[in-house]
Amino acid sequence: VGKRKAQIAAIRRSCGDLVLNVDSDTILAPDVITRLALKMQDQAVGAAMGQLAASNRSETWLTRLIDMEYWLACNEERAAQARFGAVMCCCGPCAMYRRSALVSLLDQYETQRFRGKPSDFGEDRHLTILMLKAGFRTEYVPEAVAATVVPNSMGPYLRQQLRWARSTFRDTLLAFQLLRGLNIYLTLDVIGQNIGPLLLSLSILAGLAQFVTTGTVPWTACLMIAAMTIVRCSVAAFRARQLRFLGFSLHTLINIFLLLPLKAY
Repeated sequence: VGKRKAQIAAIRRSCGDLVLNVDSDTILAPDVITRLALKMQDQAVGAAMGQLAASNRSETWLTRLIDMEYWLACNEERAAQARFGAVMCCCGPCAMYRRSALVSLLDQYETQRFRGKPSDFGEDRHLTILMLKAGFRTEYVPEAVAATVVPNSMGPYLRQQLRWARSTFRDTLLAFQLLRGLNIYLTLDVIGQNIGPLLLSLSILAGLAQFVTTGTVPWTACLMIAAMTIVRCSVAAFRARQLRFLGFSLHTLINIFLLLPLKAY
């Protein structure tokens, strides 16, 4: 049947004003529903998501890294988007929706296709975009904390990232149709999410070409990438008041040598 079909069946059988979507491995803090429901009191809000953390953070070095990745995604990207009432993806592990809005969007949600086939991934991002397209605001509530199980080895993590990348690129065209009515920051944000990996890839390819053709190391590009990584991680460590975020620098290497080639493929 699939997750999307199950969601649709549950929504159609529900009768409340609000619908809470959680994954099967999500652990909610006791006040999550209350905090999300308070945000949803504004009738202009169609969806609201909570802050995500890794429930198995202490398992491996990778789960610790992913936990930091979630914190950054929530408290930098989503928090910034929420200032304009347009979180671009209310994440599946913990998101609350206005049922009346959901019901009006179910046909579009159910019939989404990708490359000629019914879509079976990226449900949360697509549903969020549909909410924004329908004129509703989407919000982020950092006080509503939910913990979810994250991949503890590289194989499952890379497969997860590939699904998310496909979802992001697929729904970008739909998102662009909304941007004219939203703040200019959101336009830059969407462009950056899609152009950023391309520019990084071009920098790496240019560096490799320089090394192959001249035998010299592209130190300028290497130092620039390293400096940007250190600045970002230092800011995160300061904001979170946790020095562990300095270790997120390792993610840059994973991004360059694993995620970028995978996404290109």
